[in-house]
Amino acid sequence: METKKVANGSSPSVAEQEDVQLKKRITLINGVAIIVGTIIGSGIFVSPKGVYEHSGSLAISLIIWTLCGVFSMFGALCYAELGTCITKSGGDYAYILEAFGPATAFLRLWVGLLVIRPATQAVLALTFGYYMLDPFYPTCQPPDEALRLLAAVCLCLLTYVNCRSVRWAMRVQDMFTGAKLLALIAIILGGAVRFGQGHVEYLENAFDGEFTAKSISLAFYSGLFAYGGWKYMKQFCFSNLQQLPPYGAPVFGRQKLHSPP
Repeated sequence: METKKVANGSSPSVAEQEDVQLKKRITLINGVAIIVGTIIGSGIFVSPKGVYEHSGSLAISLIIWTLCGVFSMFGALCYAELGTCITKSGGDYAYILEAFGPATAFLRLWVGLLVIRPATQAVLALTFGYYMLDPFYPTCQPPDEALRLLAAVCLCLLTYVNCRSVRWAMRVQDMFTGAKLLALIAIILGGAVRFGQGHVEYLENAFDGEFTAKSISLAFYSGLFAYGGWKYMKQFCFSNLQQLPPYGAPVFGRQKLHSPP
C-alpha cells in the first residue's frame, strides 16, 4: 500500500492506511446456505398455484416451469461471468455503476430499496404467516388482521436478528434453508409415491384448458418469481466470505475464485 504524507511530513499510522470495510464473518457453508435459501425462497410454495391457474392446463404449466428454469439458468450464468469480471461487492449496483455510471446505479439502488425489496419481503412474510395460521383455520381462510400482524412480527424479528449479530443471522438462515429443503424433499417424495401408486389421472388430457396471452404472461411472472434469487450469488457471498473456496473449485469466466498458494 502506498504511504501518504500528512501536513507535518510524518507518515500516517497503519490504521490510517487501511481502507474501512466490513469484517468478513460469513463462512463457506453460510454462503452456500444464503445462495440456496435465496434461490429456493418461500415463493416456490405459492407460485405453483399461480402458474397452474393462469396457464389453464397441466401440460402448459409444466412447459412454463421449464422455460422459466432455462431463462433463469442463462441469467445465472451471465451474473457468474459478471461476478468474475467485476469483483466489487454490491450486485446490480456495482455492475450498473461500471457500465452506466453513478446516476443510473443510484436510481437502481433506490428503486430496489424503496420498491423491489420491501415488496418481495412483504410477500414472503405474508406467505410465512399464511402457512403458520392455516392449520388453525382448517375450514376457512385465516383472518387478514392476524395474517398481517404475524407477518409484521416476523419481519421485525428478522430485522432485529440481522442488526444484532451476523452470526445469529447466519444460524437463522441455515435453519430456514434446511427447513425449506426438507419441505421440498417431502413434497417431491410424496408426489413420486402417489405417481408410483398409479394416480396418473391428471396426466390424461393434460393439454385441455383455455389460456390467453395475458394469462400466460401472468403464469411466467409467477414462475420467474419462484426462480428469483440467482442474481444475488456474487452480491452475498464471494465478496464477503471469510475464506474463499479451495483452488480447483468451479471457475466461471476469466478469473478463478481462489489462487493457488
